[in-house]
Amino acid sequence: MKKGLILLLAAASSAWAHHSFAAEFDTNKPVTLHGKVAKIEWVNPHARFYIEVADPAGVWELELGSPNTLLRYGFKRDSMKVGDDVIVEGYSAKDGSKFANAKTVQFSDGRKVSAGSSAEGTSDK
Repeated sequence: MKKGLILLLAAASSAWAHHSFAAEFDTNKPVTLHGKVAKIEWVNPHARFYIEVADPAGVWELELGSPNTLLRYGFKRDSMKVGDDVIVEGYSAKDGSKFANAKTVQFSDGRKVSAGSSAEGTSDK
């Protein structure tokens, strides 16, 4: 019984940590950002990366899909490197911070890949 309760609590805390798209991002606030990759985090439940942007100035945090979702779209761990020049299309955070959910990432060689956006109906397959 004790073990079952612990597993149930662990599952509940994981679900709580994973937010819904609509709770944090706004599809009515699309954003296109051009910058250089500063940092990459290939982690669950969402991979993310940070880019240095000239306009609007600063470092933006971009949320991607899960690593498994990204792999299905051909976006591999080594597809992006620190220093890469990218253009990101996505959706801004509701709170106005420099945080967005990425829909697509375009690289300087012209490749454009789906970022596994969690916005319903927005992932480019």
